[in-house]
Amino acid sequence: DGVTEVLAHRNDDLRDKFIEIPCSEDYDSHKRFAGCTPRKCGRGVTDAVITREEAERIRRIAERGLSLGGSDGGASILDLHSGALSLGKHFVNLYRYFGDKIQDIFTEEDFALYRDVRQRIQQKIAQVFGISSSAMYLTKPTFFSRMNSTGAKTTHDEYWHPHVDKVTYGSFDYTSLLYLSDYSEDFGGGRFVFMDADSNKTVEPRAGRVSFFTSGSENLHRVEKVQWGTRFAITISFSCDPEHGIADPLL
Repeated sequence: DGVTEVLAHRNDDLRDKFIEIPCSEDYDSHKRFAGCTPRKCGRGVTDAVITREEAERIRRIAERGLSLGGSDGGASILDLHSGALSLGKHFVNLYRYFGDKIQDIFTEEDFALYRDVRQRIQQKIAQVFGISSSAMYLTKPTFFSRMNSTGAKTTHDEYWHPHVDKVTYGSFDYTSLLYLSDYSEDFGGGRFVFMDADSNKTVEPRAGRVSFFTSGSENLHRVEKVQWGTRFAITISFSCDPEHGIADPLL
């Protein structure tokens, strides 16, 4: 893998760490939105936006939702916006599948916390990149992930391939990850890796840590395979294009 540099150790308590890198040309092939489309690109890590206690509460939402299903392979997702839930080798729509029983699983407080956390992450990204928070739109897919060491059963389980979010999902301009569990305590492997030409830069997850970055080829990345334990995170994605905006989930 070449030289690996750790951007954020699990035991670091980072107020704000930001590394600016030149923007790729990916944004030129999409419509530009003044005051939002990245002109300054880079990646940041902060432990100061979401508390550990909030991350634990959010993780419990993920655990309750994923307990209703789960993939046969090592990666399961729960999307509160679309209702997509891993079940075996497929996905079901949580809301259609469980109907009114959903009220027994999630509460209004759960969704209020989810909204609040999403807004704070959005504001942090806007502040760091010098754009207006109101010019950014939550976009899909925004989802919880649960990863363990079970072997892949379908291509959906193969989360470890290097990829570029803007190429994979044209709508993405800014990507964030909120980690809900601790590297080396709750799971082994599973670090987030930025793949630069000269070296790899890794982020070790810890509950409450937010990693965020511009979504173009300047931030080619992958996740290491989880070796043991269970890794929980939530991917929260933003677009500058209002046509790609999605609403917060409602109970």
